[in-house]
Amino acid sequence: MNLDVAFAPLIPLIPLIALGVAGAVVAALCVLGRTRGAWLRAGAIACLLLALANPSFTREDRETLTNILPVVVDRSGSQTLDGRGAQTDEVRRQVEARLQGLPNTEVRWIEAGQDGTSADGTELFAALRNALADVPPERVAGALFVTDGVVHDAPADARDLGFAAPVHTLVTGRPDERDRRVALTLSPRFGIVGQTQRVGFRVHETGFQGGRPVPVVVRRDGEEIERFEAFPGEETTFDAPISHAGVNFIEIEAETAPGEITAVNNRAVLPIDGVREKLRVLLVSGEPHAGERTWRNLLKADASVDLVHFTILRPPDKQDGTPINELSLIAFPTRELFAQKIDEFDLIIFDRYARQGILPIIYFENIARYVRNGGAVLVASGPDYAEPGSLFETPLAQVLPAEPMGGVLERAFKAELSPVGRKHPVTRGLPGSETTPPSWAPWFRMVDSRMHEGESVLNGPDERPLLVLAREEKGRVALLLSDHAWLWARGFDGGGPHVDLLRRLSHWLMQEPDLEEEALRAKATGRTIVFERQTLKDEAAPVEVTLPSGATRRIELTEAEPGLWRGELETPELGLHRAVDGTFSTLVNVGPPNPREFTEVTSTAARMTAIANATGGSVRRVVADAGDDVSVPRVVQVAAGARAFGSDWIGVRQADASVVRGIGILPVFAGVLGLLLLLGAFAAAWAREGR
Repeated sequence: MNLDVAFAPLIPLIPLIALGVAGAVVAALCVLGRTRGAWLRAGAIACLLLALANPSFTREDRETLTNILPVVVDRSGSQTLDGRGAQTDEVRRQVEARLQGLPNTEVRWIEAGQDGTSADGTELFAALRNALADVPPERVAGALFVTDGVVHDAPADARDLGFAAPVHTLVTGRPDERDRRVALTLSPRFGIVGQTQRVGFRVHETGFQGGRPVPVVVRRDGEEIERFEAFPGEETTFDAPISHAGVNFIEIEAETAPGEITAVNNRAVLPIDGVREKLRVLLVSGEPHAGERTWRNLLKADASVDLVHFTILRPPDKQDGTPINELSLIAFPTRELFAQKIDEFDLIIFDRYARQGILPIIYFENIARYVRNGGAVLVASGPDYAEPGSLFETPLAQVLPAEPMGGVLERAFKAELSPVGRKHPVTRGLPGSETTPPSWAPWFRMVDSRMHEGESVLNGPDERPLLVLAREEKGRVALLLSDHAWLWARGFDGGGPHVDLLRRLSHWLMQEPDLEEEALRAKATGRTIVFERQTLKDEAAPVEVTLPSGATRRIELTEAEPGLWRGELETPELGLHRAVDGTFSTLVNVGPPNPREFTEVTSTAARMTAIANATGGSVRRVVADAGDDVSVPRVVQVAAGARAFGSDWIGVRQADASVVRGIGILPVFAGVLGLLLLLGAFAAAWAREGR
């Protein structure tokens, strides 16, 4: 219970002050003039002023509130290393015993980091703020942390805590820990496919002596590409080759040293996005025809394609008497294109091309060799493929997957997906293919042919091959046995998916990774990894996933659509995951490539020392230099501002927070009592003056 005096003036404060000053002057003049009854008159004036000030006695009934003591227990990834988890459990058990006898104190246990490694590392103070969101600052008696000291959100200013009380830390781990880690110093994000990027790193060692060179292995997408030695503390650089479009995972792994607390941070991962330069396409149209501009418009609309297009308007056998010096035609640079610069092209398209004496036979040998070495050729044929002078009568026939039978079918038909075509990424899911027959416009001409290799993904009448795809050593070949694809582009009878088909076809030929017919892919969204197995087979093998810690998971795949199988994994870890299915392997990164939680894992008191000093708290290890025994200091209550730690004890503030349960008010000059006081004061002054 608290007693106090409160004032509620009956008149405004300024007039009350003026009356007080005037009353004081009158009382002073009476006293100095030795007027009879001067002191009684001064008392009467004072009573009048007090009555106007309206004083009252107040009584507050208060209930003392309990102190709140948060204990934050670090359960992050680094706390699982080197027996720290067992130490943490023992520290909690002992702290619970120490706090049982602490009077008027509510202990709040906060388990932080249990859901896995945070992308921003160990965030103990964020967990503390969340737990104390409903607690007034004056009720907080202090804070106690049980951690290995690897904390990434310790505030630089104690005022950011939101309360004024000592912060103590009990550090798990051993003082003589040894660890080796790899830190990136030069980490480019992008690279040109076929070129290299300079990568830099540094090997750091804690608890080692001597500084001997450390063996280091560099891998790209899981395959070793380089091996060398690096000196601890010195920057080492190397050139990483960018082999393909998309993410190229560069791994730098240092040899594990004896006695290390973990090898997780011996590896640094750098994802570099491979970006293609302009894709160079050579389009050769054998003659002007209705569908000639379909290919040109499609390729020119693709910003990633650099197109070189030639149309043969005047073959050598055409003689019209026009002098050569008056012709405005550009001579076809056959030697430059097919002998000197052929390897600079990513794709060569022959559109309605037949032998016309323009390309010597030896150039077709060059084209076949270009395909075997990794190039791509597309033959979009018409009747020219079945007539004398066909490309199949050249050395290019060595890589062409279908042989013309000498006939051309001239009747309306709708191209249909073959069983393989329903699974192949070039034709799978083409708009309109979901119905039978497909809901796209018919074509009216195709070359009758016989396949001898490759796969037909589109069929014509009587299941004849219409679009044939084939691989030839390192390169690829496609044969489109109709010249009526332009009908779809012109919107004839509703048109068809010419853009989807022809664009996918050209990018498959240029070995776009997303269009591989046999591939294993993985994509991470949050903690969920989706595995996709593209295959032309009737089943897909399970995927074995290796987590960053070395643990493994087995994922069964189910068919999501023809040719595409999927499976999911909710991973408990951040970092680089490896997936293999016996044939293919892939890598996928969850969260940051190198989580902060495992960047530096040796236990330390340094990160919590500043906040402990600023709040009057302490930082101490629970395991001595020798031995495995865990020792926890006593916990005692101390007054605010008093020293909060000793050699074998730590202190928490004894908060004085309370809540008012009731208030009583007794006015002094209200009612009969106030009237009697005033009348008595003035009557006494009058009586003394009258004598």
